Amino acid sequence: MVGDLLAIVCAVVAVGVFVINGTPGTGRLELLLGLVTAATAVLALPLNRAWDPRVLGQGPEEFRRVGRAALTGMVVLALAALAIQAQGMRGWVFAALPAFAGIAIPVRYLLRRVLHRRRRQGSCLLPVLAAGSPEAVRDLIERTRRDSHLGWRVEAVCTPHGAGAGVRVPGEIAGVPVVGDLDDLVDRVRLGGYRMVAVAGSTDWTPPRLQQLAWQLEGSTAELVVAPSLVEIAGPRLHVAPVFGLTMLWVSAPTFSGIGWLVKAAVDRVSALLLTVLLSPAFLGIALAIKCTSRGPVLYRQSRVGRDGRRFTMLKFRSMVPDADRRKADYESANQAAGPLFKLRRDPRVTKVGAVLRRYSLDELPQLFNVLAGSMSLVGPRPPLPEEVARYGPDARRRLLVKPGLTGLWQVSGRSDLSWEESVRLDLRYVESWSLFMDLVILWKTASAVVGGRGAY
Repeated sequence: MVGDLLAIVCAVVAVGVFVINGTPGTGRLELLLGLVTAATAVLALPLNRAWDPRVLGQGPEEFRRVGRAALTGMVVLALAALAIQAQGMRGWVFAALPAFAGIAIPVRYLLRRVLHRRRRQGSCLLPVLAAGSPEAVRDLIERTRRDSHLGWRVEAVCTPHGAGAGVRVPGEIAGVPVVGDLDDLVDRVRLGGYRMVAVAGSTDWTPPRLQQLAWQLEGSTAELVVAPSLVEIAGPRLHVAPVFGLTMLWVSAPTFSGIGWLVKAAVDRVSALLLTVLLSPAFLGIALAIKCTSRGPVLYRQSRVGRDGRRFTMLKFRSMVPDADRRKADYESANQAAGPLFKLRRDPRVTKVGAVLRRYSLDELPQLFNVLAGSMSLVGPRPPLPEEVARYGPDARRRLLVKPGLTGLWQVSGRSDLSWEESVRLDLRYVESWSLFMDLVILWKTASAVVGGRGAY
């Protein structure tokens, strides 16, 4: 809140000095308009729930709400200026509020980095009591530990049978103590002072029982969170609406066409063209380094599977010895990847130059030509090999509903360090919940993932 308020003050002062050609301290009209602009921005933030603790540090929704607050303020001030015919309001509407968003979003990003670092160190975490079947609770515990930046720490567990059936180690699940069964849940919450009650999958959670639990938790310190079975579907595809006196969760079918996808295709082509021109010196330097240190072609061509199962030739800078494909069978027994993937952390087929290219994903730059040709996108699922697709199950095959990407959720979440199941889960989340804003966030995070070289080998 302090960061947002400072951003408003900085934006209003900057516009008053550099746009309105005066200072906020001179000219009563300018001073009044500046105060009105600041007040409108302050009111727009809570109206758009930009200060909701549930979105702070969580994801792109936090930044989206700040942008929506700035847009709301612009519309309100523009309508007010038209109504009272205030000609001097134009500069404040079209300069101060966009400037506020331009300052507030980077400030929030920096604060988020600090918050995430503290959460990884074990601070600023909400104590959670998880309730449900042992399998579902164990999965929830592992997810909260893996994604500690989201701010949850499961400190206790209630299962249908307490510390009995289904619990591998008596009295605990994944190192978290089992403090009782589902009937003990409310009493444990009141005694333990938990901030969150997370209900995971269990056939014991009937709708009436969940409703009773919500009523019983009223007045306590805890909020109730229920994990639905449709965990990878989010955003605009989910709608909650009352039907026949019941609250229904509507799930609309994913769409892979329309204005949004046309914009995505246009952005892909234009961005790929600009990047190819800007990076042409790097292309030349890498090509010379490969040619001077290893015999063989500069580019490596490989058949990959794209949208709707169509094959295409993917381009990369060659990072291995020329006969790497023929030698792959010699190292099958040392494969360190799960599922149909093949990865070696220290692959002897990788050249010295290739190791550097792989660490910083420079070997993938020629895929910009695939984006220009329309067979790939800047952001999308990982482009699979034909032999991988042949082993796909029905869930993994849904990755082929969209174009593969030069980067994606898999790229910014660990790359080769991910398990096969996690890689599929991330790609399905992208396919099910795609949005232009998600693409922008992934592209932003790709830069830090590439510079850090996480999971690249």
